[in-house]
Amino acid sequence: MTTKRIAILGSTGSIGTQALNVIRHHRDRFVVEVLCAGSNADLLIQQALEFNPNAVAVADESKYELVSDALQSHGIKVYAGEAAIADLMEMTTIDLVLAAIVGFAGLRPTLRAIEHGHAVALANKETMVVAGSIVTAAALRHRVPILPVDSEHSAIFQCLIGENGVDKILLTASGGPFRGMNREQLATVTLEQALKHPNWSMGRKVTIDSASLMNKGLEVIEAKWLFGVEATDIKVLVHPQSVVHSMVQFRDGSIKAQLGIPSMETPIQFAFSFPERIESHLPRLDFVQYPNLTFEKPDCQTFRCLDLAYQAIARGGNMPCVMNAANEVAVQQFIDGRIGFLDIADHVEVAMQQAHFIANPSLEDLFETDKTIRNQ
Repeated sequence: MTTKRIAILGSTGSIGTQALNVIRHHRDRFVVEVLCAGSNADLLIQQALEFNPNAVAVADESKYELVSDALQSHGIKVYAGEAAIADLMEMTTIDLVLAAIVGFAGLRPTLRAIEHGHAVALANKETMVVAGSIVTAAALRHRVPILPVDSEHSAIFQCLIGENGVDKILLTASGGPFRGMNREQLATVTLEQALKHPNWSMGRKVTIDSASLMNKGLEVIEAKWLFGVEATDIKVLVHPQSVVHSMVQFRDGSIKAQLGIPSMETPIQFAFSFPERIESHLPRLDFVQYPNLTFEKPDCQTFRCLDLAYQAIARGGNMPCVMNAANEVAVQQFIDGRIGFLDIADHVEVAMQQAHFIANPSLEDLFETDKTIRNQ
C-alpha cells in the first residue's frame, strides 16, 4: 500500500485539525509531510511533535523563534512568513496539498502547489471565488486534480462521478443559527449567538458566513468553477437537518443526493483517499433519528449576502474579489464588535457599488483589488 504524503495549509484551524484526526486513524495510508499555520504556534508545535513532518511554517514571523526552539532537536525544518509557506509548496516530496487556509490568504500557496504539479484537496473556497478562472486554467495546464473538501462540493463531486447530462445543481444550506428570523430580530443578535451553529463545528469566520448566508454565496461561485456550470443553474435549498449535503438533477429529471452525518472528516477523508473509499471511524447515519428531512427556499431579502454573491458572479471580472474582501473585513469588524450583524451585507454592497471594475483581471489585478478594498 502506497502512502500519500500530505501538506496541510492551515493545520491549526478547524479543517486542519479534523484532517489530522483522519490521518491519526489511517497512519498506514497518510503521512504528514508539511504543516503550515497562521499564528497558533503552540498548537503547531504540538502537531509537529506528534506527526513529525519534514517541515513546518508559521505565517506570523514573530513566532519563528518559539517554533524553531521547540523543534530544533527533532530534525524538523522550520520556516516563517507567507512567502515561505508558498515556497514550501514547491517540495517534490508532497503528493497532496490540503488547502485549508481561511480567506484570500490561501490563494497564493494554492496556486503555487498547482503550478508544481501537486493534487489539491480544496477547503479554501475563497481561492475559487476570487480567482476561479485563473485557478481552473492552471489546474488544466498542469494536469492537476482539484478535489473538493467542502461537504457540499464533495457531495456534488460524488454525485457526478460517472455521470453526464447535468440539468442543475441543488446546493443545500443549513440556514444557520438565525434561520426564520426577520431583520428586526437580526439587528440585535450578538457574536456569541452567531457562533452557535446548530449542526456544524467550524471556525469563527466560516460560522459567521454561514449565519449570514454569505458562505452559501461563496459556495455557489466555487461550484460554478469546480463543475463548469452557470451560477443560474445552481439552486440553493435550505435543509436544516444537514443530512443531504447536496444533490444533482439530470436532464431526465433524475436526482442523485449524497447523505451522511454532519462531519467534515467525511469529505476530508474522501478527498485524501480518492479514488478509493476507505473505512471511517465515524458513526453511521441512522435514518430513524431523522424521520423528517425538510427543504425550503432561502430568504434572500432578510439574508442579503446570498443575493450579493449571485450579483457578483453575474457581473464577473474582479467583482467576486471585491465582494470577498469586503466581506472578510466586515466579518472581522463584527467579531471585534465594531458593527452589527446586518451591517455586514451593507458594507459588502457599498464596496461592490464603489469599486473599480475590471472585466478581465490578471492575478496582479486581483491582489491589488483585494488590497484596495481592505484599505478602504
